[in-house]
Amino acid sequence: MIKKYSLLFTAYCLLLIVFGYTTIASSAILLDRVMAIVNKEVITWSDLYKAMEFEATDEIKAMKDDARRKFFKENESIFLESLIDMRLQLQEASREGISASDEDVNRAIENIKKKYSMTDEAFKEAISKEGFTLAEYRKKLSEQITISRIVDHDVKSKILVTEGEIDRYISEHKELEKESEGFNISHIFLRKTDDRKQLEEKAMGIYKKIKAGENFSELAKQYSEDASASMGGELGFIKKSDMSKDFLNILSNMKNGDVSEPFWGENGIHIIRLNEKKEIKGPNELREIVRQRLLEDKFNKEYKNWIKGLREKAYVEIKL
Repeated sequence: MIKKYSLLFTAYCLLLIVFGYTTIASSAILLDRVMAIVNKEVITWSDLYKAMEFEATDEIKAMKDDARRKFFKENESIFLESLIDMRLQLQEASREGISASDEDVNRAIENIKKKYSMTDEAFKEAISKEGFTLAEYRKKLSEQITISRIVDHDVKSKILVTEGEIDRYISEHKELEKESEGFNISHIFLRKTDDRKQLEEKAMGIYKKIKAGENFSELAKQYSEDASASMGGELGFIKKSDMSKDFLNILSNMKNGDVSEPFWGENGIHIIRLNEKKEIKGPNELREIVRQRLLEDKFNKEYKNWIKGLREKAYVEIKL
């Protein structure tokens, strides 16, 4: 349930984002419980909880205060370990002279505004809603760019996948092509009731609103009775092999961006939007998929080993 990428950090975040430790006054620090010490740096209770609030998914943010606090309490240790890893990476970057300039941060912000078609005022309003001042937001971007660079330099640059490894993987995974094909979809789901006709009329009314130009995601949030409603009905990528025949029959005749007419499934009525169809168009594309998969597998292994090495040579004291 813990989101790895917030709305504005989608293109840049690799790790959890931490609110930086600032020495405002000694008295203020004394009031904030120390959760961990990482070499000469401190992670406080407020650092941890600000990070958890920031990283929360829409589903978690929609919880009542008591339920959300309970969830955070249960996941304190997971977040804290991630924050420790982040501090270690930033410290390693500093030792190696790797950083992000103001120009790098400015460029990142401009790319974010362009991606989401945001004016300066809309951008400032968005980061304010996330609980940031502009200075704090710039600091977080700077940290993430720095981490991306140190990871590229110390880990990614040393990973290589050979053609022989790709050939071997393809020969050992005959089902690969079928598993790599599927659909990125969103849907609106209306649960089955005793009044079949009334439910069909309701579904058709929603469909007509979509065809009239109303926003699919907003209608999903308003009407869908599925857990995905809070995310605008987004289900993400689903493999063909994991889909029911009902869905496959509908999707096979759709193009990217199409919305289906309401149709019955086992438990109710669905309206689906095809965001993207993923098909392998030839052997070269299959090899590239395998290459990326092997790179990702190797990266995950090497990254864990690298973090382990940073931990072994660091002083880390957890006071949770």
